[in-house]
Amino acid sequence: MNTEQTWNQIAGHWRQFAGEVQATWGKLTDDDCDLIAGRRDQLIGKLRERYGWSQERAATQVDDFARRVSARRGRGQAIAAR
Repeated sequence: MNTEQTWNQIAGHWRQFAGEVQATWGKLTDDDCDLIAGRRDQLIGKLRERYGWSQERAATQVDDFARRVSARRGRGQAIAAR
């Protein structure tokens, strides 16, 4: 599964992933996660805002997160079951 497909799965189950996103990026607030609402571009923007990262670095971080999710899914931990 490519990163875009994985992100589509994350977006579809955003409420289940919001806590993991906050655990990964501790500077994100509940309000930030509500605003992000599963949108990759919004997450990248909030990471840039909160951490002062470049677009490239924030996008890389988000894509790495999606790959970790996909790897877990590949080991039988389905996203919908989270």
